[in-house]
Amino acid sequence: MTDAGRARSLVTGGGGFIGAHLVRALLARGERVTVLDDFSTGDRANLGDLRHHPRLSVVEGDVCDVRIPAADRIYHLACPASPVWYQRDPIRTLRTCTVGTLAVLESARSTGATVLLSSTSEVYGDPAVHPQPEDYWGHVNPVGPRACYDEGKRAAEALCFSYHRQHGTAIKVARIFNTYGPGMRADDGRVISNFVVRALAGRALELAGDGSQTRSFCYVDDLVDGLIRLMDSPDEVTGPVNLGNPEEYTIAQLADRVLDLVGGPSRIVHVPLPTDDPARRRPDISTARRVLGWVPHTALDDGLPRTVDHFRRQDPSTRQAKRAG
Repeated sequence: MTDAGRARSLVTGGGGFIGAHLVRALLARGERVTVLDDFSTGDRANLGDLRHHPRLSVVEGDVCDVRIPAADRIYHLACPASPVWYQRDPIRTLRTCTVGTLAVLESARSTGATVLLSSTSEVYGDPAVHPQPEDYWGHVNPVGPRACYDEGKRAAEALCFSYHRQHGTAIKVARIFNTYGPGMRADDGRVISNFVVRALAGRALELAGDGSQTRSFCYVDDLVDGLIRLMDSPDEVTGPVNLGNPEEYTIAQLADRVLDLVGGPSRIVHVPLPTDDPARRRPDISTARRVLGWVPHTALDDGLPRTVDHFRRQDPSTRQAKRAG
């Protein structure tokens, strides 16, 4: 494997929230980085201050339709990642997960690149096992409104392992749990951005159901560290590997923390639960600890204030959250 200082890395979806943080970390390591993004859900502003960086190039296009730029390492992050966005055009979401992943794998097959797939905790569906280890096969509704993403990512994982077995393609599969931090978009529909933006605007926080459903929130810097460690791991480490923070919170607890941080007149109102919304979600990160030496270091009480500060600095006109689901 090429050492980091001379590596050519391609980040599909590099204009997105996680992708942009990853791009910065790779550049800081001395790598040459190419971003491939159609900016349908990513934001050009995420990379705006890097536009003249001598080791960064940006190719605008859909991963399903353009020639995949040559690279030694491919971080394949391209796909809408929040329920609001991936349900907006479910066919396109499925196409990105399948056709886009096929295009990346075919490129890697011809060039010898290593592919790291950003999969998701959504492959576990509404889990019957808690916390979720990588050997749990999941509890997914294949015909529900979330299936375009859940089953799309499961298909993408299957494609990666099929290329690995049939063609010897070097692969890594990361199952990413809820991630947050500065750089999130105000309108992405994720629960943390949704709560924070609404609180800053003095609007009611919409709590789905009774708020007893749980999530685990990983700060973006910790997540990026895990992705890079996985890519740097020996070839025999293919994954899947859970990457997430095992601290578990109810959504009601999250809402209370946001209100405490922001203050103001906002209150909590209850709305119906979305279809197939998982009741509990927490990663078993034993594999990441053992194989990568990785654990997250940023507690929610440390990362959430930084995220609130990020949204406070945004123009007030961007603080209007779109209603999720």
